[in-house]
Amino acid sequence: MNPNLESDLLRTLVAIAETKNFTRASEIVGRTQSAVSIQMKKLEEIVDERLFERGPRGVTLTPPGEQLVKDARRILSLLDQAAVSLHSDPLDGFVRIGIPEEYGGTVLPRVLSRFSKMHPQVEVTVRCGPSSELNAELDKGELDLVVVHEEAARFGGEILLNDPVVWVTSDKHFQHECVPLPVAVSDRGCWWREWALASLDQNQSDYRIAYVSGSTFGLQAAVSSGIAVAVLPQSQIPPDCRELTLDEGFTHMQGTNIVLRQRTQNACSTKVGMAQAVREAFQTPALSDVA
Repeated sequence: MNPNLESDLLRTLVAIAETKNFTRASEIVGRTQSAVSIQMKKLEEIVDERLFERGPRGVTLTPPGEQLVKDARRILSLLDQAAVSLHSDPLDGFVRIGIPEEYGGTVLPRVLSRFSKMHPQVEVTVRCGPSSELNAELDKGELDLVVVHEEAARFGGEILLNDPVVWVTSDKHFQHECVPLPVAVSDRGCWWREWALASLDQNQSDYRIAYVSGSTFGLQAAVSSGIAVAVLPQSQIPPDCRELTLDEGFTHMQGTNIVLRQRTQNACSTKVGMAQAVREAFQTPALSDVA
């Protein structure tokens, strides 16, 4: 690899690879879009390779670009670990965190990556599940901190993000045009289910429950496959699906917040450090754009 490669160039490259967008990458690295473009032109000149292809769906990496991103991630990880070891005392002990499963593949890797680099000696236990179960486990002392969906009218923790709950349909299957309307709902006891059915009853809609699932993934699958419409967080609308509008007869749902809750008992620097990693993970542009 060219010895003149700078870490700033590599960080910008990785940000573009993760967002597939120069504008969002510029927000992550704290530079203007024009400065990011200049950086990437310089990087392409240094490696003497074309690293990107631009298309209607955003930026994609060329094969040389994909290889350089792999190398860049490894290099940046080593640099970050070195910086942390020089400037802070690593924590130890253990921390137990709960997070809704829909963020398990997006936010959670960022949380764990940042935290493990800074505190490699900490034992981390993760529980993914419905918000109601995570709240119960926190209250029983089985978890130290949780990220949960909560009605916007309630105040039970630190608000990380507002992620509206919306009606969703497939652009391929047009379930919303069926009569009676096929609806996918959460298990009994979930307030999403209560909101969804109450709004349909209020509008005197002709509907039938076509699918029941205890997970967001299950509801996403029901919509994508053409089984039913469903209520989902706006940030979790599947590909080839869209939000239904007032003009189509679907009322706005009550707002929902993504909330961080922590146990006040047995608080320690390890749990404080994990809470900060969670906050920073939810502040990335891809998620904060939802608000």
